[in-house]
Amino acid sequence: MNEKSKKMNSDYKSASGQIGEKKTCERPGRRALTLLAGTILGGFFTVGLIVFLFDPMFHYHKPWFGLKAVLTEKEYQVVGTLRHFDYDSLIAGSSVTENNNNAWFNEAFDCQAIKAARSYGGNGDLCYLLDIAFERQELKYVFYNIDPSSLTFYPELTYEETGCPVYLYDRNPFNDVKYLFNKDILLEKIPYMIANSLMTDYDENLSYNWEKGKNFSVQGALSHYERPEEVSEMMPERYLQEELTANIKRISSVVQAHPDTEFIFFLPPYSMLFWDYTFRNGELEAYLYNERELMKALLSFENVRFFCFQSEEDIVMDLDQYMDTLHFRSEINYRMVEMMAAGQCEVTAGEEDRTTENIRKMVQQIEDTEIKRYYPE
Repeated sequence: MNEKSKKMNSDYKSASGQIGEKKTCERPGRRALTLLAGTILGGFFTVGLIVFLFDPMFHYHKPWFGLKAVLTEKEYQVVGTLRHFDYDSLIAGSSVTENNNNAWFNEAFDCQAIKAARSYGGNGDLCYLLDIAFERQELKYVFYNIDPSSLTFYPELTYEETGCPVYLYDRNPFNDVKYLFNKDILLEKIPYMIANSLMTDYDENLSYNWEKGKNFSVQGALSHYERPEEVSEMMPERYLQEELTANIKRISSVVQAHPDTEFIFFLPPYSMLFWDYTFRNGELEAYLYNERELMKALLSFENVRFFCFQSEEDIVMDLDQYMDTLHFRSEINYRMVEMMAAGQCEVTAGEEDRTTENIRKMVQQIEDTEIKRYYPE
């Protein structure tokens, strides 16, 4: 082989070696990327699996591993409990129902009840929760708290517009990523669930209870009341007729669709401050008309009972039972359950006018004497 050929062969081997070295350098980089991707995917899988197994919002199942149903966030948890828990009755209503102990209803009515609560008690939202429960099973009882103000606006769904986590409400598995890979769920809600299950005497029947730490007193109630300076002209009783009609239609549709379920509706005892405001704001007659017409409509169904606690003066006039114009101590909740079980304060067909007239007389007494203890002329 001449010198020229030897040189070309040497150059070729050198180049081949460089290429080989380059390929050898690339392999560890690929392995590192593959390892990193696998680690990330494995991490996501692990996080999703942990959330699925513990499931503090009960989106997939009721509690496992002997843990308790720690229920403190109704907007996140109510729908899951309705779909997966064991129950045969519901306690439906606004925040004034949340201090009920489910066991009171269980003992008084021989049932197994859980709560279907919505903060402001809109009938569109509450009936949506009832529909979810009825999709799963027929119910023995529905204990339904009617807030008078809920009859003054249309019964539309408000979950999405009020920022509720609708990915926990629908059945779309693809948006569950917002739940499965949620840092707050992993680092806060799951530990909270475990701690309350294993380290405290948490009572599952006190679901969504907010009573602890609240100031129930005359001072507390008055501090949340902004009294209208002037008494407005009384509005026509039918000025909210369209909204009322829509609410009656929505509630009645659920009652009519489930004739084997006993619906027990009740009007809670709001404080004298609420009635003073309603009178001075010119809405009293409209509120009483709404309640009267609702009672008449619902009592036309054989599977409905109706209770009215609004004229229970020993409660309504005692501001030490309230933290604001509406919300009362749990002792009042318990008293209502006992009275319903005993048939007290029940309104039957034909008694609707007398019932609202009793409320009207009580409001007049509030304006004539009772409110002047706090707002002297």
